[in-house]
Amino acid sequence: MGELVLVRHGQTEWSKGRRHTGRTDVPLTEEGERQAAALRPLLAERRIARVVTSPLGRAVRTAELAGLSDTVVLPDLAEWDYGAYEGITSARIHQDRPGWDLWTDGVPEGAPGFPGENPDQVADRVARVLDEVVPELDDGDVVLVAHGHVLRALTARRLGLPSWGGALFRLDTGSISALGTEHDRPVMTFWNRFH
Repeated sequence: MGELVLVRHGQTEWSKGRRHTGRTDVPLTEEGERQAAALRPLLAERRIARVVTSPLGRAVRTAELAGLSDTVVLPDLAEWDYGAYEGITSARIHQDRPGWDLWTDGVPEGAPGFPGENPDQVADRVARVLDEVVPELDDGDVVLVAHGHVLRALTARRLGLPSWGGALFRLDTGSISALGTEHDRPVMTFWNRFH
């Protein structure tokens, strides 16, 4: 049985500045492109049955630079819709809302096109992704190229944790992680690896 291989896209100007980057399609920086290309040897070792990406360009470009081909885009792998907090740092949000936590509080509605999502809505999206891709693990690894928060939510869901469980998993840009099984139970086999 294969593993779910999780690839977070390479660095962007917004991720570098720790700004919430949901639906705004910010391109990779030069460093982000280097990070993505550095994943190529790690992925080349794997028996890949399917590659799925977020529809956002930073994820699609990361897949290309990492040497992944025949990708399928799944809209449900798009990053969390941060609503009114799109492009804003957590530090700035905490000035107005001390104690705010994305994983428990969600976000307020933003401008048109940025309605925002709460943790349960994101958990529902990643559940649909898992329903689609987990059956394909019989054929090898399934690589998911996406974003920090959505991949953390997917990890929590796969491991049977509550929707806020993604808060427990730091996930850096340009990293690779994997979820496998042990005794027929989903487990984390490695996390946040760069090379």
